[in-house]
Amino acid sequence: MAGGVFLWEGSLKFAYPNQGVGRFTKLGLPAPQATANFVGALEIIGGLLLLTGLLTRLVAIPFIIEMLVAMLTTKISLYLGTSPLPLPPSPPQIGFWAVLHEIRSEYAQLLTTTFLLIVGPGRWSLDALLARKRTESKQAVHEALSV
Repeated sequence: MAGGVFLWEGSLKFAYPNQGVGRFTKLGLPAPQATANFVGALEIIGGLLLLTGLLTRLVAIPFIIEMLVAMLTTKISLYLGTSPLPLPPSPPQIGFWAVLHEIRSEYAQLLTTTFLLIVGPGRWSLDALLARKRTESKQAVHEALSV
């Protein structure tokens, strides 16, 4: 599920410039065009890798970093009431409760990717399939050598 969300978010950064470059420009991030392209590509490629369960733990690391940076760059200013982004449509618009409301998707993605880093992708993933194939190959080589 996390892979699908990242894939979707990365696609939006390229399809709608206000979601990528425009947003990063408003936030004052350095090199907003390059940053948007990098983050969008990371989300598309990494999202596809998460969906297939390939290199899951490795891909989880940049996503954890991305979510922490996203939370810090967009929500601190919301807490302080200095956000260059539009305020939430309903009260509270600034402060602690506004941040808790607005941070929910980043927080869910952070928890999900942290879980994947710790636990791994599961037995139906390509990572697990490749691990089984390696184990079978090692066993076959071991059996051939012990004969």
